[in-house]
Amino acid sequence: MQTRSLHLLEFPKVLRLLAEGAVSEAGAARCLALAPLDDPARLAGEAELLREWLSWAGETGFALRPFPSLDGLLDTLVRPTEILDLDALWAVFQMLDAAREVREALADGAARWPLLAEAAQGPWPTMLWSGLRRCLGPDGNLRDEASPQLFQVRSEIRAIHQRCTVRVKAFIEREVLSQYLQEEFITVSSDRYVLPFKTSFKNKLPGIIHDYSQTGETCYFEPMFLVELNNELQQFKQEEREAEREVLRLLSGLLRQEREALGAAYDFAAAADVLGAKAAFAARFDARPVEVAPDAPLRLLGARHPLLAAAGAGAVPVDLLLEPGQRALVISGGNAGGKTVALKTLGLCAAMALAALPVCAREGSSLPAWGKLFVLLGDEQSIEDSLSTFTAQIRHLCAAWEAIDDGSLVIMDEFGAGTDPSQGAALAQAVVDGFLDKGSWLAVATHFPALKAYALSRERVRAASVLFDPKTKRPLYHLAYDQVGASQALDVAREHGLPEHLLARAQQYMLLDGSDTSAVLERLNALAVEREGELAALRTEQDRLRERRAKLQERFEAQRRRLLEDIQTRSREIMRAWREDKLGRKQAMKELAELRREAGGETAVPAPEGAPGPLDFEAVAPGGRYRHLGLGKTGTVAALDERKRQVKLDLGGVSVWAKPADLAPEEQPAGAGATPGPRAVAVPAGSSGGALVLDLRGVRAEEAEGQVCRFLDDAVLSGLAEVEIVHGRGTGALRKEVHRILRAFPGVDTFVLAPEDRGGDGMTIVELK
Repeated sequence: MQTRSLHLLEFPKVLRLLAEGAVSEAGAARCLALAPLDDPARLAGEAELLREWLSWAGETGFALRPFPSLDGLLDTLVRPTEILDLDALWAVFQMLDAAREVREALADGAARWPLLAEAAQGPWPTMLWSGLRRCLGPDGNLRDEASPQLFQVRSEIRAIHQRCTVRVKAFIEREVLSQYLQEEFITVSSDRYVLPFKTSFKNKLPGIIHDYSQTGETCYFEPMFLVELNNELQQFKQEEREAEREVLRLLSGLLRQEREALGAAYDFAAAADVLGAKAAFAARFDARPVEVAPDAPLRLLGARHPLLAAAGAGAVPVDLLLEPGQRALVISGGNAGGKTVALKTLGLCAAMALAALPVCAREGSSLPAWGKLFVLLGDEQSIEDSLSTFTAQIRHLCAAWEAIDDGSLVIMDEFGAGTDPSQGAALAQAVVDGFLDKGSWLAVATHFPALKAYALSRERVRAASVLFDPKTKRPLYHLAYDQVGASQALDVAREHGLPEHLLARAQQYMLLDGSDTSAVLERLNALAVEREGELAALRTEQDRLRERRAKLQERFEAQRRRLLEDIQTRSREIMRAWREDKLGRKQAMKELAELRREAGGETAVPAPEGAPGPLDFEAVAPGGRYRHLGLGKTGTVAALDERKRQVKLDLGGVSVWAKPADLAPEEQPAGAGATPGPRAVAVPAGSSGGALVLDLRGVRAEEAEGQVCRFLDDAVLSGLAEVEIVHGRGTGALRKEVHRILRAFPGVDTFVLAPEDRGGDGMTIVELK
């Protein structure tokens, strides 16, 4: 990605806005170092990581605590004899504590936020973290318990302090020295215990004067009886410094030993800070990640320029769209109408999306995965380099030409200006042709009439015009697509104070030249403004209806849940009364059927027009091929039971008895009768008698319980007296599991293996209570 292009788009300013949301120097520095990524896989990962952070932080309200930078400190660890001071170790502790807080907060979210959870599981300096927690206190100083030697020597120092306090108090009372003291307390000067004497009485007692106050009225006096204690104190102070240095040496060794894990934890904390800064940026500017993929369309909805929003300029959202197959967008229209802002917004949004930053655009926005971004923007003439506006444009274009390919976005503002208009327009059209031949993506702003006509006539090019208020002639900063706009130079000149007689003369020259098309273009502008107003009203109405539908859907779901809970509660009460013999079986079935009717379970579904009716028993021919509508399988009629009026169907070695209504001739589609299922026959509610068949072949034993229990519940509610469960022969494991379930099911009376002519030990016949 060209650095020059990013600077022209003011991308570094956006990074500075982003860095304002960081809580650490390390995070801010990494924000400022972000750049568009040229690896699509890495970009997709970073974007998904941001989405997870936004979801997680929004749900938990987590905010990273500030932590100090360790950049210079980690470099000092290469020296094996380096002993870090207390401030450096305290900085390491604060960073690790912040990183630990994030890791623990993410520990329970592996299922919902897998990328964040994976990042949090990186290396961790376990021994260093344990040592720092044991040795450092909440104020950043070494604890007494950091080492036995330090604990002992500090105990001695505290004992000396107590002895000094007692002896000084007794001395003052015995010698009646209160009148000589500025204040009746012992203090420290030059690391020795002293008394604050009034300077005028400094010669009243023998001792040592260590210092004077700034006013000179107080001298810090060490009486002779404290000299020995102070000497002893200095000895212990030296031992304390040695003990502290030993602790610091130990902690520095742990830090050096786990330097890689410490660096990984630091990188994680800094990366979390960058994600937090992105989240703060998204909240501040109502931004979000957009889809970036090689085949994604250019579709920026309500895009806003973040620098305009940050400046409080009231950035007007603009839609930047290309239809499938289109590669170039040519924007025309009046001066100061927003053409350059639209180009910069497109380029900046592209750079931000490719850097995995949240983009100031609405949901549903997407961008192609551009690998390169080239910008030819503004007047880059240079007197020092002998470059005119046109020469500078050509030089920059030539420098980038070979690198531009089908993965590039090129942005050009007023290309061809600064030379003869006819030649500049012809050159601009040729350059656009060249970019389209390369397969590049292109956005151009122009005032050339020829380039406007070019945009309307080419299939891969889309024209757009900035809109102006038809009455006030002020810009609306919206784009109207598939039309061109007038430059409105005279209106802009009038607004900025050009004398009216000059404007009238310019109008006359335009009429003489025959190039005054302003009336036609103004009419197009007025129609486009009217259309934009209608579309805005439709969008508002659409949003209102969408919100209303969501509320109705929510209300429906709440009512459905309440109804379902009520039905479940009442059905459980009926079944409980039946099990406790408070209700007869027939009465229970009747109440369940009534409950089903209340819930709409008895609503008749009309048969499709032209569908054949149920199969008659007399129409079934032995040896014929029929499809079992419930099982969805085809078999041969092996026998007919005249008394029960049932058909025995051979389904590839397994025999099943069925009613003729459950069968259809082989040529009849499965959808003509009952809904086919891979396992069970669906029995109409309220039916009594007949057999319901559950086919478990191919189901693993541990998966069978749920299917069998649901099957038996349906059979009991349907009032069936007998059901059949086809489990196949196999190893017998599935049969044993089915029999275990049947023994435990309260609605089962008895069960036996089927006779050999009905499936043998591959099927179990179950009688229900």
